[in-house]
Amino acid sequence: MITKETKKELVERFTNGSTNTGKPEVQIAIFTTRINELTKHLESHKKDNHTRRGLIQLVNKRRKLLDYLIKKDITRYRKVISDLSLRK
Repeated sequence: MITKETKKELVERFTNGSTNTGKPEVQIAIFTTRINELTKHLESHKKDNHTRRGLIQLVNKRRKLLDYLIKKDITRYRKVISDLSLRK
């Protein structure tokens, strides 16, 4: 689970100081940290199918936001991909 401090740090990092948590960059960053935590959890709990389903849903949400960002502004997309070191 993401702590308030971690979330606040992500918001400040991807919004240039404002508190707008609705920006796609912020949402993608939050989803990415949650995905990384769930992936670590699933490495040790291989049969936890409820968490696996949640992980797949998060990955799909992040993919939709990334697709939206490609359509709106390709430079912002490339910056997010490089900052979070995501593939593609």
